Parts: sequence; structure tokens; C-alpha cells
Amino acid sequence: MTALGHHLLVEFEGCDPLALADLARVTSAMLQAAEASGATVVTHSFHHFSPQGVSGAVIIAESHLAIHTWPEHGFAAVDFFTCGGVDMDLGVAVLKRAFGATKETRLELERGPLRAVKVPSERQV
Repeated sequence: MTALGHHLLVEFEGCDPLALADLARVTSAMLQAAEASGATVVTHSFHHFSPQGVSGAVIIAESHLAIHTWPEHGFAAVDFFTCGGVDMDLGVAVLKRAFGATKETRLELERGPLRAVKVPSERQV
């Protein structure tokens, strides 16, 4: 049996706080990440919290990308779920550049009948 979907959880550290606090910048980066990965964007919704932080999601035909930022900690958590045909690595690279992250930690899961957990990995610039 093969997995129905792939779920990538990414944590970015050492990010530019101004980038993570900017609603338009986070929205743009997430849409660019979806497009770079080859996903088909259906819709999106993002919200700026007071005093800081952004949460949002891009709904794609292949599933979704979601984010929550903590500018005060230079940290962003990204959730990238797809049922196939998408290169998540390309999307993650767009986000890493957009936020100026110095560290990236990943956890990848296979979803569906085959539920295998892949070992988390850390990448530093």
C-alpha cells in the first residue's frame, strides 16, 4: 500500500522579526511557496494578530499550506500537506529565503494506509 498524502511540518528559527510580523509579506511568501511547489492555489486566508504574529492558510487542490508566526521569537511553524504532484522542497526554500531563517527543522509524515514517520532533520545555514 502507498500513502495517500505527505505531511511536512517545518519549523523556521532565526527569522527576520519584521518579515514574520508583516501580513502582506507572509501572505505573499506563502502564495509564492505554493506556486513554486507546483501546487494549484484554490483560495487563501491570513490574519494579523495584535500586537504581532500572523496565521493563515493557502488551500490548494492538492490539500493545504498553513503558517503561524512568532516574530518576537524569530520563529515560524509551517504545515505543508499534499496528496501528490507537489515539490514541497521548492516551497520550503521560498519560505526560508522570505523569512531569512538560519535554522530549519523538518518532520515528514506519510498519511493514509501507510503511516510511516520519517526522522526529523535539522538544517542550518
